[in-house]
Amino acid sequence: MNSGQPSNVEQLPSQKSAHSLCAVIVTYHPSPQLLEDFHAVADQVDGLVIIDNGSTADELSLLRDTSKRLGSQLIENPENLGVAEALNQGVHVAKEHGYTWVILFDQDSSIRPGFIDQMFETWSDHPQRDRIAAIHPRYRDPKTGRELLVRRAKDGGPITSMTSGALMPVWAFDKIGRFASEYFIDCVDTEYCFRIRAAGYLIADSAQAELVHAAGNAQVRTMLGVSFQPTYHSTMRRYYMARNRIVVFRKYVSIFPQWAFIPLFDSIRETIKCFLGEPDRSIKFRRFLLGTWDGLTGRMGKREGL
Repeated sequence: MNSGQPSNVEQLPSQKSAHSLCAVIVTYHPSPQLLEDFHAVADQVDGLVIIDNGSTADELSLLRDTSKRLGSQLIENPENLGVAEALNQGVHVAKEHGYTWVILFDQDSSIRPGFIDQMFETWSDHPQRDRIAAIHPRYRDPKTGRELLVRRAKDGGPITSMTSGALMPVWAFDKIGRFASEYFIDCVDTEYCFRIRAAGYLIADSAQAELVHAAGNAQVRTMLGVSFQPTYHSTMRRYYMARNRIVVFRKYVSIFPQWAFIPLFDSIRETIKCFLGEPDRSIKFRRFLLGTWDGLTGRMGKREGL
């Protein structure tokens, strides 16, 4: 596991039951309001690990207080290692303490009472539950109230899904591997879902469990009488989105030719909406071009200077 400064290590028990669950939450400059949502997670799981990616001293002080109140373990990375590596750190801690399941969350996701039970019901009712490597909830945008579109495979499960809210057996990481830390951020979930399916395992989703999750800072815009919803992602995110979608396409187009084009189509659609309705379009366009070039040439990892 990469370097980080853990606290409250003693709070996580070392021996767990056959279906014990540890939640992993990744934070990056969290607000006090976001931290309040962590209580709903802690109330429904056996253990909680919070991994922070380079927040400020004041933000870390709030995180330490929250972690202490929840009896969780906090890992403080002195810099942003990316969401993939932070998730790997959390999964590593869960495995070390004997948990058999993990559930992964972004800091801006929130759940209702009964969420975890509904997720496990999906697993227990599935006819091929021993092949399931990830279970995902339904996703709803807190601003618009819209539910995320799900593209499904022939087996009925989603082709890909977000990492936040994913319930996963720990054995999946032994069979399929860690999250791809070289992606840093964006498409980490898409790549892992493709890797799950390439290894012959399944992805399932719950008809009942719902995760409230904001994709970027989406706002509805209208042009020539047509309404659309740009995500308002940062200029940095535009780089990683462009780069990593190309990398995913190149890696999996020969394995899943019917699916590998989906991230590229999504990228084109989102980029058009960005250029039509978002500020800082010239900078975002340059980041898009740089990301496209790096994706084609294979330059991975954290890109400095964005």
